Amino acid sequence: MAERVQKILSQWGIASRRQAEQMIIAGRVRVNGTVIPLGEKANPELDSIEVDGLPLRPENRPKSIYLLLNKPMGVISTCSEPSRRSKVLDILSSELRNGKGIHPVGRLDADSTGALLLTNDGRVTYCLTHPKHCLLKTYQVWVEGHPQELTLKLWRQGIILSGKKTLPARVKVLEESNNSQTLLEVVISEGRNRQIRRVAEKLGHPVVKLHRTAIGQIQLQIPGESVLPSGHYRPLKDFEINFLHDQINKSYQLS
Repeated sequence: MAERVQKILSQWGIASRRQAEQMIIAGRVRVNGTVIPLGEKANPELDSIEVDGLPLRPENRPKSIYLLLNKPMGVISTCSEPSRRSKVLDILSSELRNGKGIHPVGRLDADSTGALLLTNDGRVTYCLTHPKHCLLKTYQVWVEGHPQELTLKLWRQGIILSGKKTLPARVKVLEESNNSQTLLEVVISEGRNRQIRRVAEKLGHPVVKLHRTAIGQIQLQIPGESVLPSGHYRPLKDFEINFLHDQINKSYQLS
């Protein structure tokens, strides 16, 4: 079946959907010997698809890989970085870094830490990062001061950012320290740019530290096991992979 070439490249683990689009725009992709425009369709079983002169061969399609990383502070969630800052892929073994098409699903800011999915499954990346998909993400957030209940209520209901109201959030106090800081658990279902930091700043309680503990059912600490250490990664459990595939099925049902 013919599909958009950027979708094929993402499904084959060559790159994420967005990266594949940029590769096509840059003229790096050919179908049947011809450089293609963005939006071109092809059938990998019938058409010859080349990326940088290298053909896609069915026997070379990499096995799907799903990893959970506990991202450390200062590491950026991109596959390439002109300024040569440390990237999440640098943490992986050389075997996983090379030729597997692994990339991060979404982003965590360089100054944020915690749960980050890595995969070469383009369908997972596309579905989980599409704006229409609402996947709950859980954060532990240290903020300045001690927010009043009315402030937390405003956060839960949603506030205006860049002209658009944020979706309802779950926000509860976990701990109050003696140095005028508060630890909150925040659960949101959208991923607008630096959303939690911007909301907290607007409400008068800037973020001191932000750590993501879970992405849906995928957690840094599985019940009965020790927490995944910072800078370490693990393959997803079967039930976690099934959870991701369930999210994909829901996404297609909504489309």
